[in-house]
Amino acid sequence: MQLLCGTRRLDVSRPVVMGILNTTPDSFSDGGNYYRDNRLALDLAVQKGAQMLAEGAQVIDVGGESTRPGAKPVSEQEELDRVVPVVEILVRELGAIVSIDTSTASVIRESAAVGAGIINDVRALQREGALAAAAASGLPVCLMHMQGEPGNMQERPAYHDVVVEVKDFLLARVDACCVAGISAERIILDPGFGFGKTLEHNLTLLARLAEVQALGYPVLAGLSRKSMLAALLKRDVHERLPGSLALALAAAERGAAIIRVHDVAATVDALSVMAAINQIKNN
Repeated sequence: MQLLCGTRRLDVSRPVVMGILNTTPDSFSDGGNYYRDNRLALDLAVQKGAQMLAEGAQVIDVGGESTRPGAKPVSEQEELDRVVPVVEILVRELGAIVSIDTSTASVIRESAAVGAGIINDVRALQREGALAAAAASGLPVCLMHMQGEPGNMQERPAYHDVVVEVKDFLLARVDACCVAGISAERIILDPGFGFGKTLEHNLTLLARLAEVQALGYPVLAGLSRKSMLAALLKRDVHERLPGSLALALAAAERGAAIIRVHDVAATVDALSVMAAINQIKNN
């Protein structure tokens, strides 16, 4: 299957890697990495994007609002200032397929205008104006499930059946997109690992990810360095590469089409080995 991402096509018939580029001072893993004297250093952010492309990322996901547990909202103008220049340079100078990680209508519009290829929204286009802006962009959209908001999502997450409830929510958002004029061929689904979910919820979603994939849309899995690995392994955020690779492979084996990660080179290598084994197995 191919996604038309503006002027570029993304082949998701086999798992592809999406590199994470957070232009924020407070994201849980890489917050502040691209700041100098408390200001966003555009050159550092672009260098990181170029590095991830060289390592094999097929998409760069640029975000200007931290959505870690307990994160505070950011102003619309600050988000625009953080992401639009980065998107523009990555597209114009590096020819990258750039995903814009936002819930804000103006950020969707401005990022699309400078060449963004995918809209990736943790709120599944529920913020005011976001659905209309996404529809007007003509770009693929990634709809994610989140119980609550970043500020409170991890306080008391509860489900009767997490997989069923996540699927029901995502299908409802698919219906809303279709009504707004976003065709099924433009939709990606993300079950939202770590967003309003306990360790058991996350593991259940991963174990049964094929049920989400069976809905018929490409699935994005974002598991890189997440706190579920702290609960499982008692590892600090920068000591979670082995666990992140295990989660990435488990997601790919269960049908995930896009693997969103911090550690691009290692993930690309792991997926390449898995693909080589599967090719022999399937011959």
